Amino acid sequence: MNNWNKIFKPIVVLSVICIVITGALALTNDITKPIIEEATRKAQEAARMELLPDATGFTQAEGINLANVSDVYVADNGVGAVVTSSAKGYGGTMTVMVGFTADGTIRQIKVTENQETKGIGSKVAGDPAFWTRFEGLEAEQLVLNQDVDGLSGATVSSKALLAAVNSAIEAYNAIG
Repeated sequence: MNNWNKIFKPIVVLSVICIVITGALALTNDITKPIIEEATRKAQEAARMELLPDATGFTQAEGINLANVSDVYVADNGVGAVVTSSAKGYGGTMTVMVGFTADGTIRQIKVTENQETKGIGSKVAGDPAFWTRFEGLEAEQLVLNQDVDGLSGATVSSKALLAAVNSAIEAYNAIG
């Protein structure tokens, strides 16, 4: 009986606690997963509407499978398209939404996710004033410091943003 209290009882109690906690976490995940997915979908739809406010709605374009491009949406009323793409920056992945007008120019870009380091690198990803450098450019491959000036001291982050935009341009041109 002494071994039961010293060795086996704590093992059984901890095992039961672990099973109960695991079950509670699994249940919580099952309950919150659809809520989180719906909130993400709404946030992405709002970002698309922000990039192309004249759009009446969006339809996802199918058959465009390009590296670093996750979503391509075309405006239902033909005013343009919004492409979501990503690239590796200094601190991690940077995800960008690019809004294109129907005439093939960049209307606006928006960085939706970034892991850039605080300071200069985060200015590239988090400063809408920097993003305006892309507005009005043709949907052709862009070159850093030729078509778009990079941010001094944040070359890697600037290149990542440009790479993501160039991936989006490639996807936009593939829509046809």
